[in-house]
Amino acid sequence: MDQTDRALLTDLFTTAVAAADPLRALAAHLPPRPKGRTVVIGAGKGAAQLAAAFEQLWDGPLSGVVVTRYGYGCPTRTIRVLEAAHPVPDAAGLAASAALMQAVQGLGPDDLVVALVCGGGSALLPMPPGDLTLEDEAALNRALLASGAPISAMNAIRKQVSGIKGGRLALAAAPARVVSLVVSDVPGDDPAQVASGPTVPDATTRDQARALVANWRIALPPRVAAWLAGDRGQAPDPADPGFARCETRVIASARLSLEAAADRAQALGLPAVILSDAIEGEAREVARVHAAIAREVAARNRPFPRPVVILSGGETTVTLRGQGRGGRNSEFLLALALAAEGTPFAALAADTDGIDGSEQNAGAFATGTSASRLRALGQDPAAQLADNNAWTAFDALGDLFAPGPTGTNVNDFRAILIR
Repeated sequence: MDQTDRALLTDLFTTAVAAADPLRALAAHLPPRPKGRTVVIGAGKGAAQLAAAFEQLWDGPLSGVVVTRYGYGCPTRTIRVLEAAHPVPDAAGLAASAALMQAVQGLGPDDLVVALVCGGGSALLPMPPGDLTLEDEAALNRALLASGAPISAMNAIRKQVSGIKGGRLALAAAPARVVSLVVSDVPGDDPAQVASGPTVPDATTRDQARALVANWRIALPPRVAAWLAGDRGQAPDPADPGFARCETRVIASARLSLEAAADRAQALGLPAVILSDAIEGEAREVARVHAAIAREVAARNRPFPRPVVILSGGETTVTLRGQGRGGRNSEFLLALALAAEGTPFAALAADTDGIDGSEQNAGAFATGTSASRLRALGQDPAAQLADNNAWTAFDALGDLFAPGPTGTNVNDFRAILIR
């Protein structure tokens, strides 16, 4: 890839991430100081950075605890930062869930709870209900991640198999006022879906969760399936009086970040279009649609005239078929490289939190020559895609994109440049 194109695409990613910077996002959404205590809780890949920013902005005493992914912590003055496993929960996450629950115990109506919630919190807050164990919840997460189901379906199921998600953490804080400040990483920016809504309930029922399992043919672990088949521990109803003093604000999102990237491209003299900030679906299928648009622009100067930067966001999924290494953004790019082979484009797809799945890269770069370059290295790009092995492919090309943890999370960022 031309270094100028690589630098431009990196610049647009950096701009998108900066638009979701915790300090900038929180500054306009601080609640008024309470008469009583201020307790901060939080979960997600950017929770530590949100906590540090909140401490910097808050004029008054506070205490609290947040949980983030291993390696994603940062220094804070008062708020404790715990770290746990992602995307499959571990014992540290179990302890963190208990710590958050404990932090909101014994509060009164004059107290304020500020919940700092962002993507990744679902795995970081395990709390198996009834007689289920941590291993049961971990097995559920593995089954959901392998299913190809959209994040909304996965979270609807998680909320029915939890003691903390689906608004339960907010109910535990009653009668204190609860203000949830949410960095959205979900298509449509429904705050109840971010981190499976520990402080934000939704109306999805147990019957609907069971229907989602059937519709997506999710192979639930037997003990989880038995729990879901019963009626114990259903997720709270949003009409529960315990939510009467709860308020929710989305403070950063994919929409705002994509708009910032589009403005940056325009300032650099390149027209930009945003296809959508809420694209879902199988990564390789979404890639084929993007490839068709790129081919049309390159060959016929429509639906957008060249030059153009085509931007999109949302959250794709990957149905595991093989045994390879990769994430949804690198899989998107390998499929794009195959479907638009020979087309003069340069692309970057990356997760705005800095991690694409379970690897240490956020995503990768691709061009219309990526597939042929792989073949020159003795690799079959189609076989790599079939084995979900996109990370290995882009590693061989030297085209992985690894900015490190960004401190925020507004989901996938995709940019396709056609000169």
